[in-house]
Amino acid sequence: MEGDAGRDLGVQRTMDGNVNDEVTIPSCCLKARAFPLDPELEANCHATVVSGWFSGHKVGKNMYFNNPMWPGEAHSLEVEKILFKEKSEYQEVLVFESASYGKVLVLDGILQLTEKDECAYQEMIAHLPLCSIESPKNMIAKALRPGGVVCNMAESMWLHTHLIQDMVTACREIFKGSVHYAWASIPTYPSGVIGFILCSTDGPAVDFKVPINPIEKLKGAHRRELRFYNSEIHRAAFALPSFVKREVSCL
Repeated sequence: MEGDAGRDLGVQRTMDGNVNDEVTIPSCCLKARAFPLDPELEANCHATVVSGWFSGHKVGKNMYFNNPMWPGEAHSLEVEKILFKEKSEYQEVLVFESASYGKVLVLDGILQLTEKDECAYQEMIAHLPLCSIESPKNMIAKALRPGGVVCNMAESMWLHTHLIQDMVTACREIFKGSVHYAWASIPTYPSGVIGFILCSTDGPAVDFKVPINPIEKLKGAHRRELRFYNSEIHRAAFALPSFVKREVSCL
């Protein structure tokens, strides 16, 4: 759908029913607009939904397929039903039921999590540090004290290796222990991958690559069934592609 297709559409109508005169619809949106709109869906939809499809990317005030943060990319989810939409004092909240990923949470037009793949992010950011030390019980209380560890979300190696380089360099100046980068596959995140940066303060060396406190040996009420994390995934999360090793020289 290129060339004259955009001129044929002329005026764009968002899913909220607002008309924006003389708006050029990006070519990547034309495919979604090529099919007849469902009046019932239109009446109960949201500005981030184009012809029944959510896309977490925006141009100006209207939601489209390309976000400047991730140029040239689009990931859409089919919307079955809008469950909640409201603008709070701080952000716009949207929750919808998707056809393939369950319930989806969107804040300010940016997808945050889905029922299907949230386990990868939540379980990895919690268990990568917890399983890397012998006594994680008081880790939060002592995170910034000698021997403490922290784990935070980093960047995708497919999109921002230069930012990973900057983050790891900065963390090594602040945290005098170990600093490592890990990653996990999360289909609904940009590029399908998210990174984690793990740091330890002064004190006993922490080898984040080895789960010395393996989740499989945990017994009793504290153990629950995980959907994504295990000790094999833990070790694999630190294995980096060759291009990352070249572009992020500090790793």
